[in-house]
Amino acid sequence: MLGDLASWVQDVIEQLGAVGVALLVILENVFPPIPSEIVLPFAGFVAQRGDGSVVVMIFAATIGAVVGALVLYAIAAVIGPVRLASFIARFGRWFGVKPADLVRAEQWFDRHAVAAVLLGRCVPLVRSIVSIPAGFRRMNLVPFVLYTAVGSALWNTALVGAGAILGDQWENVEPYIAILQWLVIAAIALLLVRFAVGKLRRRA
Repeated sequence: MLGDLASWVQDVIEQLGAVGVALLVILENVFPPIPSEIVLPFAGFVAQRGDGSVVVMIFAATIGAVVGALVLYAIAAVIGPVRLASFIARFGRWFGVKPADLVRAEQWFDRHAVAAVLLGRCVPLVRSIVSIPAGFRRMNLVPFVLYTAVGSALWNTALVGAGAILGDQWENVEPYIAILQWLVIAAIALLLVRFAVGKLRRRA
């Protein structure tokens, strides 16, 4: 399935160029199974062989990232903090989350919203998800769009640039992104374990 998806991604970029890159990045933000480690390096390769511009590919990918982030932001904003708090109050115990935990998480995000969005856009797995708490907290749109664009541009520049440098070896980018993703998963797992241990200690 992943092979078919990768082939489809390449076909879209071959046929639509930078427009295809923008559309794929929008989908990648909303539908994570579309892998940016294929979209962006391949876009760099296409530009490097003369069928486009690296700068234009980066710009298109960044526009797509901002649009995709705004889609998730809008969905979370429509749900809103009141509905989220009601959901946690009713079902949070199934996940080991209390309303007080949600309040602390919201307070943390409010204090660190800029850093969360800017750095989150540069981290695999977190890149799309960070738009959801921003929407729930209805973060001011101007800084949200600005820092989403800056963080996304850094990520896009790294991957499109790597694809352009590697040329027909662009697929070699994917194993390094996979390692980074596993490191992120390990860090998230450690945070969850720390959270669970803290909850057990407080109960004890």
